[in-house]
Amino acid sequence: MDLFKNLAYKLKNTGNKWTQGVSNLFSDEPISDEFWEGLEELLISGDVGIDLTESLIDRLRQRAIDERISRTSELKAVFSTLLIEQLQAVKGMGDPLNIGVKPAVILMIGVNGSGKTTTAGKLAAQFKNEGKKVLLTAADTFRAAAIEQLKAWGEKISVRVIAQNQDSDPAAVVFDAIMAAKAGDYDVIVVDTAGRLHTKSNLMDELAKVYRIVKREIPDGPAEALIVLDAVTGQNGFMQAEAFSKVMPVTGIILTKFDNTSKGGIVLAIAEKLSMPIRYVGLGEGVDDLQLFDPKTFIETLLNIENND
Repeated sequence: MDLFKNLAYKLKNTGNKWTQGVSNLFSDEPISDEFWEGLEELLISGDVGIDLTESLIDRLRQRAIDERISRTSELKAVFSTLLIEQLQAVKGMGDPLNIGVKPAVILMIGVNGSGKTTTAGKLAAQFKNEGKKVLLTAADTFRAAAIEQLKAWGEKISVRVIAQNQDSDPAAVVFDAIMAAKAGDYDVIVVDTAGRLHTKSNLMDELAKVYRIVKREIPDGPAEALIVLDAVTGQNGFMQAEAFSKVMPVTGIILTKFDNTSKGGIVLAIAEKLSMPIRYVGLGEGVDDLQLFDPKTFIETLLNIENND
């Protein structure tokens, strides 16, 4: 539970206004029409989505009737259970990354500006701290700045970086990384791919080629293909996720910049619309601010429910 307690601590200290608003709504007041209207407004403004908002409120109303609940404070635990069930219904939600294959290739995919390169560096640092031998791979050859940024991360955390010049073939860079990992007995390869829009078919084809190279050299790979979504963009990121999932099987989501968003309900919307598990959530700039996502801890912290596990 230490990791998840750390998640709770980080969440409480982000000052996320949306999560504070949801928690504050469940004060010790009689349940009223104003309460239901306030809850609906908060969920929709938090990017939960209209359909899911209506469904959650309908279910919560029925539970209040069935269990004869009259005060909002008593309704909080029921709402918590509904939200946890909503998240846990998604297979793999909150599971740690699969690094059973050696070397375990983790492909980081997503658009520019999502925090993908930084997240790749943070993941590599965490794996290294766990005693893994890690290799970073600069397969975003479309931007020289991305290559330099990943090299800077490598220097910062003392992790080797495989890189070539700008405009090199990304698949060739990944191939070199796999060969180096096998020769050097590395445990994990974290691959930063080029940020691309779903409208750029040539770049999506390039990403598909990277995936084929990994499958050819490591039949059980990649271990993970993680799409990095910026929480601030809310449901605008859904089209990105759907487009990437057509190129390769996406195994999970890393939700960055959650500490900066007013749309904290995006976590629930992801579970409902994408049925993709959230594996990590970004809650700040530091290496340890990239936290393993746990549905129960997240919701109980959201609603300010004490957990003594």
